Amino acid sequence: MLMLGRFRRWFFAKCLLPGASARHELLVAAQKRKLFAGLRPSDTVVELGPGTGPNFTYFPAGVRWIGVEPNPHLEHGLRKAGHSEIHTGIATVPSGIADVVVCTLVLCSVHDVAAILAEVRRVLKPGGVFYFLEHVAAPEGSGRRRTQRRVRGVWRWFGNGCDLCREPAMELLRAGFLDVQVEAFEVAELGPAAPHIVGTARN
Repeated sequence: MLMLGRFRRWFFAKCLLPGASARHELLVAAQKRKLFAGLRPSDTVVELGPGTGPNFTYFPAGVRWIGVEPNPHLEHGLRKAGHSEIHTGIATVPSGIADVVVCTLVLCSVHDVAAILAEVRRVLKPGGVFYFLEHVAAPEGSGRRRTQRRVRGVWRWFGNGCDLCREPAMELLRAGFLDVQVEAFEVAELGPAAPHIVGTARN
């Protein structure tokens, strides 16, 4: 089982993620430009699950970037690209260090969304902002939700734990943030993963 888990992480990092990430970026670039428009060069940005680094292009020059990447194959690629401040888990990131925490396409695959959001709040400074963009479950009773349930297991295996039926908006509203702004949108080209949310939450 341990060897299977290692293979899945390797497969996701080397074979699946690069192409999927590039395609997704083409489809959500407008949303990301709008989302990250408020970032400042003086910000300290903690990014959860940076993967291959698609968000770097949206960050202004000068930000202090700290990554949290548990996949060793992806961490190696980030370090090779010159990014040295990387943690394998958010628990080792100092409290109150971040002006901004960024999380895109990550909450679908974490074990405990509520626990991760509690850590996000710990890491953020008072008044700091959590930026998120995630694919989410389709509405209950819809044909797309039924499709998501049918392919959920296979999708999770190939997607390194990615769950098509997550509803992170509810967790965000319960997490204790002072202000949560959520906008729903769809990326029809992504089939079962078409429903998305994007927004911010202030600490």
